[in-house]
Amino acid sequence: MAKVTMRDVAKYAGVSVATVSNVLNHNDHKTTEATRNKVFSAVKKLNYRMDMTARTLSKGKSNLIGIFMPQVYENNIPGTILKENPYYSEIISGIEYSARMLGYDILIACIGSAEQAIELTHKRMLDGIAILGGYEEDFWDKVYTLEVPIVTIDSYDHERKDVINVGIDDEFGAYLATKHLLSLGHTNIAIGAAILDYSPVNQQRYKGFVSALTQEGIDIKNCPVIEEEVSIKGGINIGYRLIKDHKDVTAIFIVADIMAYGVIKTLHQFGKNVPDDISIIGFDDLSFSNYTIPALTTVRQDIYTKGVEISKLLIGRIEGNIEVPNSIVMPVSVVIRETTKQRNK
Repeated sequence: MAKVTMRDVAKYAGVSVATVSNVLNHNDHKTTEATRNKVFSAVKKLNYRMDMTARTLSKGKSNLIGIFMPQVYENNIPGTILKENPYYSEIISGIEYSARMLGYDILIACIGSAEQAIELTHKRMLDGIAILGGYEEDFWDKVYTLEVPIVTIDSYDHERKDVINVGIDDEFGAYLATKHLLSLGHTNIAIGAAILDYSPVNQQRYKGFVSALTQEGIDIKNCPVIEEEVSIKGGINIGYRLIKDHKDVTAIFIVADIMAYGVIKTLHQFGKNVPDDISIIGFDDLSFSNYTIPALTTVRQDIYTKGVEISKLLIGRIEGNIEVPNSIVMPVSVVIRETTKQRNK
């Protein structure tokens, strides 16, 4: 069966090809309501599908935004952080919904280098890109040469570039988490984090941890820093290290909920009770955190709404029809559930 063309739609509706183009491209000021109804009726009757490649070339605009994340390798096999950490799926859900409501589609890609990011942006004629996760400084220097709007997420490098950043006050969130543990009488408090040297976000959360302890006059030398990868596996390793090397710890602040799940699993396996033996507070408030056993006390950032804001800001910069700030800092708060309690005397 021959492919239905715009010319076929025009013939069926009794209008010109230019009129069909105006209607389908929403140039409503050039057509009457009666004409638009005839065109849409013909489109439905003939089951016409627009050639998006041709539309992109003719308008110089794809209505497509990219979401780039780091390429993760496990045992030298490319994987995806989407599989390992639901934080990314939650934020992408918000980005996708907001983009769709604003007439845009999304392209999700795991990117291993700046060259890949640049090539994909040009190849798919992306109108803008949102970048999640950490990359080396050289990556940013190259990617920032792209002449499309860019939104970074949780970046501490954005201030020197003309890009939008959407983030939270990581230091303050960690401060609140640690203050919560202190308020329950805990003083032997550990922190479970990613490798601090490679994570600006974790560095900020460590600063908040130290700030709260220092404010209470607690010697941070007595508060272990346990560094592992941000994953359930990393949390499992933290749990092992707590039991083996840090028996005096009565509470721990974990910088990501996904790691806290692993810690809880290990402690349960070794007969430790959470929170009777060890109190745990996480960070992120992933949707799963309300359903762990016990339910996880954590620092809440509204991840889905964060994604919605990312789309709004990026598309606002693309469209150029609203004033867009260079950064937005979203609120954080402590959600108290079942993994923290008053220290046993």
